[in-house]
Order: sequence, then structure tokens, then C-alpha cells
Amino acid sequence: MSENFRLALVGCGRISKNHFEAISRIDGIDLVGVADIVGERAESAAAEYDVPAFASLKAMLEGVDCDIVAVATPSGLHPTLGIEAANAGKHVVSEKPMAISLEGADSLIAACADNGVRLFVVKQNRLNPAIQLVKRAVDKGRFGRIHSANCTVRWARPQEYYDQAPWRGTWAMDGGAFMNQASHYVDLIQWLAGPVESVVAITATQERKIEAEDSGAAVLRFRNGAIGVLDVTMLTYPKNLEGSITILGDKGSVKIGGTAVNRVETWLFEDYDDDDKLIEAAATTPPNVYGFGHQGYYNNVLRLLRGESVPDTNGAEGRKSLEIILAIYDSSRTGRAVKL
Repeated sequence: MSENFRLALVGCGRISKNHFEAISRIDGIDLVGVADIVGERAESAAAEYDVPAFASLKAMLEGVDCDIVAVATPSGLHPTLGIEAANAGKHVVSEKPMAISLEGADSLIAACADNGVRLFVVKQNRLNPAIQLVKRAVDKGRFGRIHSANCTVRWARPQEYYDQAPWRGTWAMDGGAFMNQASHYVDLIQWLAGPVESVVAITATQERKIEAEDSGAAVLRFRNGAIGVLDVTMLTYPKNLEGSITILGDKGSVKIGGTAVNRVETWLFEDYDDDDKLIEAAATTPPNVYGFGHQGYYNNVLRLLRGESVPDTNGAEGRKSLEIILAIYDSSRTGRAVKL
């Protein structure tokens, strides 16, 4: 039950720091190697965490013994590299989104199943203390019938952000505001309010010089009859303003706000529950929009591999938000409602 697991990470860019910091705080997962096609990035991470650096996943799989491969590369590469790791018999931790097409997601899921390895898709915002309280309220039926769910993502991504890497904002490797920045919020709204039946959406590239969208809005109809709205922009001036979710039912109203669903702003229910005493303690002050959830996510990975838990988000869970995002893009292109 105390078995340690060795992890190798491919993709030493912006998000990798959250993985490295989370792993360094967990007794039971050891970082054993890093890889990146940009040599200086791999060498920098390797020097900081005292592990060998490699120029490719293939070289890393040949050069170190590992049990888990974490894929933190551009989104379009997640399925290819995840499948390569699975075929080598390694468990796979994929950053969001797990793919930018359903075909890619399904191929990754199938490869992990065929090789008898686990697939974990990082959805760290589910682990925010405030979001955990909302999930418990939903599961207890405290909202009664949910009528409305809204996610607002008002963040700032200047042109300099996109210019830092040629893959950002491209259809082949990234997607836009919904696929990249807001994908965690798409996940939250369906996780908390229920399965989505159909989507109507408008997206636009208003300011940034990228292929994909920098802004958009989507109206969701849930299977339970609720109506939802996703309001997303990367054009907020001068900095990230809000990353929130609001859920309204006939017996409860909740808004979790802040810049990254990190603060309870409204918490009103018809009936008392002991969780009501926890709302102030649930507030966090994350240093960035990624929050603190990566450590909790890796703790779940460790517990599952030790046989102590069930997965927080596996391939099937990761696929749900991807399907909604692709429906948003389809609706925006055609001007029609898209059924899921």
C-alpha cells in the first residue's frame, strides 16, 4: 500500500511548473525524467528537479524506468504522446483537453484500455474547496430542481501570450478560448448541472491575431430542463477579472467567483446543512488561474494506483467537456443548435 511510482513528464512549458510543484509535495510519486523538443526548457527543468532531460518522449521512455507519463504538451499532441506512452505500458496523465477531436480522445481511451493502463485527465478545478462544497450540495439535492447554470470567464491573454509559441490559438494544436482557457469551466458546468442535451453558440476572433476564437458565448440546454450560459473572453482589460460559476435552483442559489472559482460569493439554501459553516474556510487565494488542484489530482492518481480510491477524472469524464466544446464550435460555424 506504500508503493512509490516513478513519473516522467513530457512538455516543459507553461503548465509544467504546476505538475512539478505538485509532484514535489507528494510522498509516493517520484519525478524521474523530463522531455521537451526545446532543449533549453528540458534542461532547465532537469537542473531544477535533478532529473535527466531528453529531447523526445521516445528517448525518455528508452532512457529511464517509469510507471507514469504526464503529457503537458500542446493540446493537439496529447493523444499521440499518450498513445505512445500507453503502448509502452505506462499509465497516462493528460493535461486538458485530452484531445482536440473526439477521434483523438477515443483513440487515447482505447489505447489505454488495450494496454491495461490507467488514463487520468487533469481537471484540477473540481478539487477547489469551494467547488467541492457545491458538488456536495448538488449530490444532496439541496438546490431542488436546478433551473439555471452560468459560467463566466473574463480573462486577459494579450497578443504577446499567443506570440510566445506558434501553436497557440491554432486549430491544429490548440483551439481558442473555449478549448484552451475555458475548458475547465465547460467541465464544471456539466459536472455540476448535469448532462448537456444541446448547444447554441457564437464565437469570434475580435482582437487577437490567431486562427481560433478569443471570445464567445454559448447557451446550453441540459437534459434535466435547466438552461446554461457560457460567457468567455480573453480580451479583459487589463488583467484576469473573473472565473465563476453560478447555479440557481428552486431551493438554493450559489455563486463561486474570484478569478478561478476560488471564493464563495453567494451561498443561500432553503434548509441548513453543516457544510454551511465551511464556506469561509473554502476560500483560497491562488497565485494564478490554475489554482492548487494539481496536488490534489496527483494525490488521487497515487491513491488509485495503490488501490485506495476511484479516479476523479478518467478518459470518459475528460471526453464529456471535449464533446461540448466541439459542439460549440460546430454551432458557431453553422448557426444551428447542435445536439449531443
